[in-house]
Amino acid sequence: MKALVWSAAETMDWEELERPALGSDEVLVRVEVVGICGSEIEGYLGHNSLRVPPLIMGHEFCGIVEEAGGATGESWTGKKIVVNPLLFCGKCNSCTKGLTQLCEQRKIIGIHRPGAFAQWAIVPVSALVEVPAGLSAANAALAEPLACSLRATRRAMERHPFANVVVFGAGGIGILCAMTAKLLGAAKVMIVDTNAERLNMCRSIGITETANAREDRLEDRARETFGSKGTDVVIDAAGFQPTRETAVKLLNPGGTLMNIGLGIDITELPINYTIRSEIEILGSFCYTRRDFLDAVDLLIAGKITGSGWTEKRPLSEGHRAFADLVAGKVTCGKILLQP
Repeated sequence: MKALVWSAAETMDWEELERPALGSDEVLVRVEVVGICGSEIEGYLGHNSLRVPPLIMGHEFCGIVEEAGGATGESWTGKKIVVNPLLFCGKCNSCTKGLTQLCEQRKIIGIHRPGAFAQWAIVPVSALVEVPAGLSAANAALAEPLACSLRATRRAMERHPFANVVVFGAGGIGILCAMTAKLLGAAKVMIVDTNAERLNMCRSIGITETANAREDRLEDRARETFGSKGTDVVIDAAGFQPTRETAVKLLNPGGTLMNIGLGIDITELPINYTIRSEIEILGSFCYTRRDFLDAVDLLIAGKITGSGWTEKRPLSEGHRAFADLVAGKVTCGKILLQP
């Protein structure tokens, strides 16, 4: 089979490999569409210690089950599926609390085992979620990033009905957080980025309130947008010193800062100010199975789609897609690859 293999920092090779062998509780999935995640860009650059080359990345995907490795997978043959790539033990302290995304033994398809940047992928039966044949593979492949965004957004808005929300970052996660915030009843949503073309794209898909962090004074722009009610929630889908620091400044007393972007690790924040203002600082990683299934339901219902903000490219040109993303040449929110 053909596969896009990350072999070293900033190096992706289009290789001919043996089709993988099936285990007893696994199925062979013919990949139809696979998305490029922001974390994979960090891996491609060599900045992510979890990913070790050579590796077939790719954890946001939809496909058709073609073969089962045992009796448990036989009923899945021929079905259209999306894959929940987060594998957990079910027995550790986190899992027994229902926090399976924090499992002490968690493994992720495309990181700890080969993923879907290939014509076929091997997937445990436990990771399969069936989707209707009529749901486009491109929309179905958004299930994983939507699950991440849904979990972060509803936790951020839990204490703030009809919130005014600011989202930093107009990539895939930021756009999905903005869309989800609107579905969850946000009064107004403003998305912030440094790429003017991406902000134009956001306005074209209905995220009408935008700000350019290079050109606008964000505190003034937020006042123009939200008026005296101010900003209740900031979702940082970028994760850098300026975004985290500005988020704290934008928030109302009692507001919530949700961190989902993993841009950098060490960050300086005015903690005494956050204490005196009772600003809640949260982090969100991945999703529970419930989050994932809710995301699939939103896609099936057509409440979230990739129309107007995603771009399809051949998997064979995946190396160029990564290079373009790193060079800042991509103006859409997400690139989807097709084998």
